[in-house]
Amino acid sequence: MCQLLGLNANTPTDVVFSFTGFSTRADEHKDGFGIAFFEGRGARVFVDAQSARCSPVADMVRRYPIRSRSVIAHIRKATQGGVALENTHPFQRELWGRTWVFAHNGDLKGYAPRLHASFHPVGDTDSERAFCWLMQELAKAHASLPSIAELTTTLRELVPGIAAHGSFNFMLSHGEALWAHCSTRLHWLVREHPFRAARLADEDLSVDFASVTTPADRVAVIVTEPLTRDERWQALAGGELAVFHDGARVL
Repeated sequence: MCQLLGLNANTPTDVVFSFTGFSTRADEHKDGFGIAFFEGRGARVFVDAQSARCSPVADMVRRYPIRSRSVIAHIRKATQGGVALENTHPFQRELWGRTWVFAHNGDLKGYAPRLHASFHPVGDTDSERAFCWLMQELAKAHASLPSIAELTTTLRELVPGIAAHGSFNFMLSHGEALWAHCSTRLHWLVREHPFRAARLADEDLSVDFASVTTPADRVAVIVTEPLTRDERWQALAGGELAVFHDGARVL
């Protein structure tokens, strides 16, 4: 299946170190990649139907330290939908004047929700259908942008109906908070003062975070499989929906 990477921080932060290790896993997940960097209410979204191991777009991301407070990345191993740009995660939609970004790891069998005109998939993946339905139902439930706590309550009501169709690991963000739902495997950690050095599990690369941060910085990283060997990653439980804001887990 696909793999997910998310970052949420209290100050604009680059994802070069984490993405370098994450993209190495595209040897097995070679059906496309994508990454979204939030900037205010907008998002810079880069997608390519090529593997992140050979994509010039992925190479740019590994070399160029784009700073953002919320990032979602995805490497794809296709289960539904062909290898094509329109089927490449993350997907984005507008709701309540905010850009929403979504990426999914899993396989939803027989999932064909009723969708109205405002939210329809462009491609033919189960993932984009699920995203469209979530956006549709959030729009029905709230007339304007609700609080993070209210959004979390609504998502906890909506997600089990989708997850009943199969595995539904996903990340969702509107730039302020990042929601991560686990069906099978997701891990997370928070890096904060006192910062230490860390070494990637998949690449011979390490960084001393103390040398590139301030004591006030804080960043949460969420990923399918732990990225580093020497940090304490925590596993989310099956069915758990975690919420990250300002670089900390808040719910």
